[in-house]
Formats: sequence, C-alpha cells, structure tokens
Amino acid sequence: MTATDAAQVDLVASGITAGYGGPPVLDSVGVQVERGTVSVVLGPNGAGKSTLAKAIMGLIPTLKGEVTLRGRSVTGVPPHKLVRQGLGYLPQLANVFDELTALENLRMGAFSFKGDISERLDRVFALFPDLTGDQRKKAGQLSGGQQRMLALARLLMTDPLVAILDEPTAGLSPIYGDRVWEQIVEVARSGVGLLIVEQNAQVALEHADYAYFLADGRNVLSGPVSELAGSPEVEAILVG
Repeated sequence: MTATDAAQVDLVASGITAGYGGPPVLDSVGVQVERGTVSVVLGPNGAGKSTLAKAIMGLIPTLKGEVTLRGRSVTGVPPHKLVRQGLGYLPQLANVFDELTALENLRMGAFSFKGDISERLDRVFALFPDLTGDQRKKAGQLSGGQQRMLALARLLMTDPLVAILDEPTAGLSPIYGDRVWEQIVEVARSGVGLLIVEQNAQVALEHADYAYFLADGRNVLSGPVSELAGSPEVEAILVG
C-alpha cells in the first residue's frame, strides 16, 4: 500500500477467493484500508466489487484468504460479531427502517451498546446537521438522499473502526450524490476508515485517497488516487 505506518492500517483482506456456490467470483483479491481514509473499489459491472464487500463482511463464505481487523484475524466471524468488533457494513438497499423516525433509526444503530448513547447521537448530528431538524420524521418520508445520509449516520452509531459502503450513491441525483460524498469524506476525517464499492468511478476518484480496480474477479490495478486519476490504464479498465 502506501508508505504510511502499518499501525494505521485497520483492515486488511488478502488472497480473498469467494463466490456463491459455483465457480468463484473472486480470485485472490486483496485490499487494505488505512485509518481515517477513503479507499474505493472500482471496476466494470460483474467485476466482483459487491461480492468482495460481502466476503469481507462474512455475508458469503470465504473459500481462501484472510481478513484482519487491526491485526486480529476475523476470517469467518459472523457479521453481527464483526459489528461488535468494529467493522460496519452499509448495504445498497434496505438500509433504513421506513416506519421508524430518523431518531429511532439512529437508536437502533446503537442496539448493542448498553450505556448512554447521547454522546454518540451528538457526534452523529454534528456530522449530519441536516438530520437534526428531521429527526422526528419517519425515514420513509425523507428524500432518497436524506435516507442515504440517515443510513450512514445509523452505521456510525455502531462506532466502527472501519465501515464498508456498497454503492452509497446508487440511484441518487448528481446533487444528492455529491452531498453524500461530502459526508463520506467528513466521516473519514473523523477517524473512520472507509472501504467503498462504487460504480461511478469519476466521482469516486474525486473524493477517495486510494483506489483498487477489479476486473473478472481479480486485482488489476491499485494505488493512491493522486497517481492513478486520469491514467490510460484506468480508462482502459473502466471501458472494459
């Protein structure tokens, strides 16, 4: 990865081979996430991006490879236990409870925390000020962009070390997509490492620190965004 001190690398997935029961979708894929940074996983449709997110999160079996969180192996750990160990996950769909208010959604995010959550709520509202005035509204009454921000805010209520976001701007207008990305950057600056699966490579590269490109279930290119953006190799991968 970069020359950053290895102690700041919070998540490492190495040699991940995984699939859905047939031939593996992923073949020895590796990614890393440094503390307080945004890493994106990019590539054409069918490259295995979302499969990688699910494999790291334990939602599908890992046939080979290892996942470590702050140096501790978490390979094969069930998703609910991974959340308690500091690994969060935001799926693309079904990520808020429509019939609950925004505030109730946030409280649900802290379900495993037994103490006072007021400090966590204050921290989340500071990161997502737009939600403050809408906290009594049902999530289903919020716009698509507001729901996506609520989902991200609820994820932060679990107090993750690292969070995996699967296409967080899918289906949003460019304006709301940009706002969600702005919030993503703010979350990373708060100290959370983020691994983001994204279809819109151009927008992702404008906001990310590090990028991994997949094609046909394999790593084909990776590096700091400052070195990769605009390169002919990147354009060739995305065009297919």
